Amino acid sequence: MYCTRNLSDSVYWVGGCDRRLSLFENLFPIPRGITYNSYLILDEKTALIDTVDASVSRQFLENILHTLDGRTLDYLVVNHMEPDHCANLEELMLRFPSLKLVGNAKTFGLMQQFYDFDLSERMVTVKEGDTLSLGSHTLRFYFAPMVHWPEVMMTYEETEKLLFSADAFGSFGAVNGNLFNDEVRFEQEWLDDARRYYGNIVGKYGAQVQAALKKLPGQEIRMICPLHGLVWRSNLDCLLQKYDLWSRYEPEEQTVALLYGSMYGDTENAVNILACGLADAGVKHIAVHDISSTHVSALVSEVFRCSHLVLAAPTYNGGIYPAMLNFLHDMKALNLQNRTVALLENGSWAPTAAKQTRALLDELKNIQVLEPVVTVKSALKGDTLSQLSQLKDSILASLAG
Repeated sequence: MYCTRNLSDSVYWVGGCDRRLSLFENLFPIPRGITYNSYLILDEKTALIDTVDASVSRQFLENILHTLDGRTLDYLVVNHMEPDHCANLEELMLRFPSLKLVGNAKTFGLMQQFYDFDLSERMVTVKEGDTLSLGSHTLRFYFAPMVHWPEVMMTYEETEKLLFSADAFGSFGAVNGNLFNDEVRFEQEWLDDARRYYGNIVGKYGAQVQAALKKLPGQEIRMICPLHGLVWRSNLDCLLQKYDLWSRYEPEEQTVALLYGSMYGDTENAVNILACGLADAGVKHIAVHDISSTHVSALVSEVFRCSHLVLAAPTYNGGIYPAMLNFLHDMKALNLQNRTVALLENGSWAPTAAKQTRALLDELKNIQVLEPVVTVKSALKGDTLSQLSQLKDSILASLAG
């Protein structure tokens, strides 16, 4: 049975939700599932904006057939060729023999890598700024390469001022009937998943996101329609401002994330004492995470949120504690910039974790490392407690500055 929602009298959401999938891209935990958005425009010609993952194909096809109500499907706009959005291309081509596929040259190159069907007489190849008339609706195409694949484009519908934004502006999480941002408490219920989605899926490509933001149509955008998560029809500035911050690698909040690895609890003890000291001094919205038990995607999300980081870990086999080392590699891979970092290491006889961590941080852009670097020898004692207090004051001074 079909399950759709109206964006307007002639534009319909025909996507679906998967609450069974536990790992997005087989990497990122999604305890709330994922939404696959697809949109159908009915006019003199009909146009579908992207398809969905194979896991929700049955629902998707029922939604399309119901909404078309006997009409044919004229166009399928392929904004993004990732398999969770193009899994139904062949099925739709079989069901609608006259269907035309709309994409750019890179779209069709990738399509031929994924599939073996015949594209002759099917392709409508568009360039930057090209338009496609459906009747009273006109689609205009804006390329957004590397947000986050090279073929990505966004489609702007000029009459109703709808931006179909591909993976940009998306989020982890399955919608619970409430498809639109003004039907939910975004800050409380969706912001964390939106930030985690951005940081891990798109975060590496800040410069490309900035380029795409500058390219968006000067006309009013009335609604942002991404391929995952909520559809935005109000307070669009909230979402656009978040993307502007994230893509410039500027923190959302002046606060501290303390991320630690601890084998027997002594490094954790030092981190807890530091966190309490910062809280006593008035710092709010502090985050503390054990990197061994917190998925790295959540750590990445905190890094995009917080202005200051405390990285605390023991020396392990003469190197950096493995979970911290993996996290540092992720930070580099995602091109993190513009953060203030405090270092705390632990080692019973030859502590070297801080020195090696600092060397890795030097490979990132605009990372300030605060002094002192605190060295705990096995367990926190009076002399290292004094160092910890100095580090707390250094963090507070930096936050105030």
